[in-house]
Amino acid sequence: MDAAFDKLAGLIGTGAGELKLLACFFVSYPLGSVFVRLPKDKPYLKHAFSVVVAAFFLLKVLKLYSGTTVVLLDSLFTYYVAKYMKSDKMPVVVFVAIMGHLLVSHVYRMQYPSDVVEISGAQMVLTMKLTTFAWNVHDGRQPAESLDKAPLETRVTEFPSLLTFLGYSFYFPAFLIGPACTYSDYIAMVDETVYEEFKPPTPLSSDNEDDNAKTRKSRKRVPKGRKRVAYQKMIWGLVNFGLFAVFGSTYNYLHILEDWWPRTPFWYRFLFTQACGFFARTKYYGAWLLTEGACIFTGLGFNGWTPDGRTKWDKAANLDIPNIELAPSFKVLLDSWNIHTNTWLRNCVYKRVVPKGQKPGFVASQVTFLTSALWHGFYGGYYLTFFVGGFFSAAAKQSRAYLRPLVLPPLLPPKPDTKLPLPEPTFVKTLYDWAGTAVTIMILNYIVAPFLILNFWDSIEAWRRLNWYGHWMIFSWLAIGTLGGKTWLKKISKQRIAQASAKQAAEVKEIRTESKKERKDTEVTYIPPVDEAVKEVEAKVYQAVKQAEKKLQST
Repeated sequence: MDAAFDKLAGLIGTGAGELKLLACFFVSYPLGSVFVRLPKDKPYLKHAFSVVVAAFFLLKVLKLYSGTTVVLLDSLFTYYVAKYMKSDKMPVVVFVAIMGHLLVSHVYRMQYPSDVVEISGAQMVLTMKLTTFAWNVHDGRQPAESLDKAPLETRVTEFPSLLTFLGYSFYFPAFLIGPACTYSDYIAMVDETVYEEFKPPTPLSSDNEDDNAKTRKSRKRVPKGRKRVAYQKMIWGLVNFGLFAVFGSTYNYLHILEDWWPRTPFWYRFLFTQACGFFARTKYYGAWLLTEGACIFTGLGFNGWTPDGRTKWDKAANLDIPNIELAPSFKVLLDSWNIHTNTWLRNCVYKRVVPKGQKPGFVASQVTFLTSALWHGFYGGYYLTFFVGGFFSAAAKQSRAYLRPLVLPPLLPPKPDTKLPLPEPTFVKTLYDWAGTAVTIMILNYIVAPFLILNFWDSIEAWRRLNWYGHWMIFSWLAIGTLGGKTWLKKISKQRIAQASAKQAAEVKEIRTESKKERKDTEVTYIPPVDEAVKEVEAKVYQAVKQAEKKLQST
């Protein structure tokens, strides 16, 4: 098997390790079709299937014998600590131990660099799954009323068997590079209860049992559309891999360090950096799209139906490419990139480092960025990217809080009974959105250079050759806000609100005055209905006749 991969790698000019990874991704598609057809009333078959396939990838294809021991020990440690340690410190113990073991692997990778695929990538994904599982078990031991929506949905209240847990840990389509799913999502896929959580487009009718039987028979265990979406993901993954194969070596951040590069004009260096950032992302796009498609083949990712009755399979998505390349803000970009890693950082770090009842702030953000950097490894470039990224996030929040209100309608949409028209999007707001997209992408392609260059001092040199343009954009805007810009912008915003409130009050008063005048003009004198008047007269006559008859009888 190795000889075949080596020969093919030589023909196409790539590494044998990368080809082996791609082979695992592609083989996961037909294996996913086998997985989804295993009986749902025998879930142990699916768990065992995942473990066997993942072991085949690790041992037979990738030859990661010691790496298999590493991930197995992590899984067993988490399982037994979560099962027997009832303290509230349990998830912290698991987090520290599993992250610590990952850091050891990162140190080994730095000391003994190799072009061969090693275990740290799979261990990073497993770290997210194991630490999330520990927190989910902890949440399952807490009163339901004390939990927020997210932990309430993912809490583990029934501790799994060892085979079930290993099936989750070694879920084969996502084991090597993700996406990382929660234990509750994995179990809902295995027992197929996820497909019952959403109302199908053709509900059963209780009036006609024959029709109900036909509808049940026509429905599949897994809703239709799974293969269509999975193949689309696979095609787009291959397109992105093709872009990276063709342009990735030409537009590479390492060229910034070459002698000829500083002699080029700044506009060339600037545009070159934008191209480097885009084509670097295509490698990640390709890998994650391929694994997402394989996950969908097993049934993971179902998210209900669209209004026109088509199934949605976007819950396993690890990225949203349009909202990355055209992100109107840094927050949207972060929420759209490596989605499941961001979810892990938010639920297991960002929300957990502050005391209960308090909202996370700047310190929580910096701790989260530091954790993300440690999770990636010890290369200095990671820390430069995430450190500056924390300030970029603060600058983006400043823009949203103080600058964005100036391009929005100063007041909330008026109440319907005032009859005032709803405000239309302004041209200035459209310009603001496009400017936000341009600034976000420009700074992103600047701050990720160290992430791909890796070496600390080489990264500093790369930023110097880019004239520190990203630093100037971020820190000058933060300085403006600190030196009085936020106060000035807030004052302008209050003035706009006051002026708009006065104008709206006048318009409402005018509308109400006209409405009263219209009602007054249409008022008429009230005339009782004729039939009611006649009935009243008849009743009086009847009473008079009765009284007269009584008098005659008495005489």
